This record gives sequence, structure tokens and C-alpha cells, in this order.
Amino acid sequence: MYPSSHPTSDQPVILGFDPGRRKCGLAVMGVDRTLRYHEVVVTESAIATIQTLRQQFPISIVVMGDQTTAKDWKQRLTTELEDPLRVVLVDERHSSLEARDRYWKMYPPKGIYRLIPKALRRIPRPIDDIVAILLIERYLERLVH
Repeated sequence: MYPSSHPTSDQPVILGFDPGRRKCGLAVMGVDRTLRYHEVVVTESAIATIQTLRQQFPISIVVMGDQTTAKDWKQRLTTELEDPLRVVLVDERHSSLEARDRYWKMYPPKGIYRLIPKALRRIPRPIDDIVAILLIERYLERLVH
């Protein structure tokens, strides 16, 4: 879990959700773009984790990518959450590639690893949570334009 050091407020926040077959990325961000939480969880615990996050944060909507399993997951979120949230689909094309770049901005390589070209560096953990962050940002960009 990667909770943010920012204190929680009553400001509504957005849940970014990047579902996958084995793992899902989750992120919670305020409309002010303050990242409050991000984590990669196993798919089986995604719904329970979302329920827990709703107890911790005033989540107003879920933002999810529009590709692969979006329709199935939108249905699951509607039927399996105790109090269903509004689900908004956003374009997720190229989000995995963008997440790789964002990972290195969030976690710059240290020591000798800085000398390895970015394209050759191996990311040491799943980045589905960073995809979830990018999905929220894409949603917020859409609101502004």
C-alpha cells in the first residue's frame, strides 16, 4: 500500500480503477490532484478493497479505463458494491506506456541504476496503480476542456 502523507479531508475524491485478470490498480485522488492513496491488489480482493477505501475517503465516482474488461467490471461494481458508485469510462490507450514513464518520475533510480537507459530499466513492481492515477488525470483533463 502506498498511502499518501497528505491528510484526508472531506473534499470529494475520485477512485481510479485499472482492473485486470490477476491484479487491479487502485488510486484515490482529490479534484485538486492530490494523490491520497495507490496500490496494486489481487483481482479477487478488488471489491473488498474498494469498500474499505470508501470508509476512509469520501469517494464520489469511479474512473475506469474503457478497454478489455470494462463492461464486465462496470456491471460488477454496480451489483457488488453495497452502495453503487457512478462509474465513468475514460480512454485508456497508451496508459501502460505512460505509466512506465510516470513510475520513473515518482521513483527515480538511485546509484548506478541511473546510468541504465530508461528503455532498458526493469520496473521492479506492477504499475497498475500508476495506470489508475493516469486514468483519474485523464478524467480531470476532460472536465477542464
